[in-house]
Amino acid sequence: MRSDGRLPVAIVGGGFSGTILAANLARRGIGSVLIEGSDRAGHGIAFSTSEPEHLLNVRAEGMSAWPDDPGHFAQVVEAEGGDRRNFAERRLFGRYLRDILDQAIGAGHTRVDCSTAVGARRENGAWRVEFDDGRSLTAAALVLATGNQVPEPLQAFAGIGDRYINDPWTGPADAAVRELAQSGRSVLLIGTGLTMVDLALSLDAQGFRGRILALSRRGQIPRGHADFEPAPVDLAEIPTGDLNGLWRWLRRRSARVGWRAAIDGMRPHSHAVWQSLSLSHQRRFMRHARAWWDVHRHRIAPPVADAIHRLIAEGRLEVAAGRVVSATAAERGIEVGIRRRGRTNVSSERFDFVFNCTGPLHAMARTKNPLLRALLDHGGARPDQLGIGLEVDEHSRVAGAKHLWALGGLTKGRYWEIIAVPDIREQAAVVAEDIARELDA
Repeated sequence: MRSDGRLPVAIVGGGFSGTILAANLARRGIGSVLIEGSDRAGHGIAFSTSEPEHLLNVRAEGMSAWPDDPGHFAQVVEAEGGDRRNFAERRLFGRYLRDILDQAIGAGHTRVDCSTAVGARRENGAWRVEFDDGRSLTAAALVLATGNQVPEPLQAFAGIGDRYINDPWTGPADAAVRELAQSGRSVLLIGTGLTMVDLALSLDAQGFRGRILALSRRGQIPRGHADFEPAPVDLAEIPTGDLNGLWRWLRRRSARVGWRAAIDGMRPHSHAVWQSLSLSHQRRFMRHARAWWDVHRHRIAPPVADAIHRLIAEGRLEVAAGRVVSATAAERGIEVGIRRRGRTNVSSERFDFVFNCTGPLHAMARTKNPLLRALLDHGGARPDQLGIGLEVDEHSRVAGAKHLWALGGLTKGRYWEIIAVPDIREQAAVVAEDIARELDA
């Protein structure tokens, strides 16, 4: 750490992105402060779960935090009697990350500040980061690693009250799950992706025996992993720059090698393929193909898929395509008007609780994160062209700013596939190297 009171690097966000960046910097002898306003430093939301039913979506052998040591996490799993080919518990990965953070702290290169950053501005050639408790700190470099944004409240449920849970990863959500387990009444999950899967597993683990309705526009759920023969492909074989051509190529290749092998074969080239598309093609992809891509690309562990299909087979979970058209507060519940896909009539159904499982916010201009809000409002950062993250350059530097970087989901507009551990660990290593070069450390 510097002796003049200025820190080398301030990292806002203590999930995987921020933690592994701090660890990468520590390896280079560069000091940092990891700013995390919750008690989740070293875990983040995804890996702070305590439930054994919540499994990783990638096999243990692919989840090393270090790109130069691909077997690092697998060795931890095997030391605890697990199999590197299996899908480990997320809570184990959370402990693994916390151990990495503790090592960086123990080496004297990293410290954690459990406050909420509410603002940042350039001052005298450095970044002054302001906290909600009135304090501030100064750092030569600032990194935004805030992870996924809380989903925007659904308009139909405005003013409904505490029976509508907008953020499934909060204390009120946990309390609602426990109450549902006791009552056994009906619950509505809006969205049928990974968040819905987690919540359905949590309800089942708590002993909930009531009815779960999971609703989304297309009614698609994540596919399960299965063994397949890898089919690597060179970038030159992929029709870049043409969304329709890419889609046709992927369908033909899936017919030959299987869709899992076809999609996974594209993974090393996903950034290049995405960046080859024009802005209009990227928008078309997000409007028409994103839902299909997500359920095939971001797959779930086989035991998780089995559990979801069991709940469906038992009639305890219904996955439906449709829309919410109205919501009204009722005694100990919410009356919801639903129009199912292909029907003209609206059915009215009563639920004890409704959870917003639509996934993270995809509209940066509407973020409620106080630090991001302050940077956007004062011109310290700007949304990317798609509006889903921040505009960054090829080094993940925030456009138009000095010594300001972004990681993970905040850079999705540039990279698209940048939310999984194997992608973010590569980005964090590159950003750490770039920071060291910029700070001449």
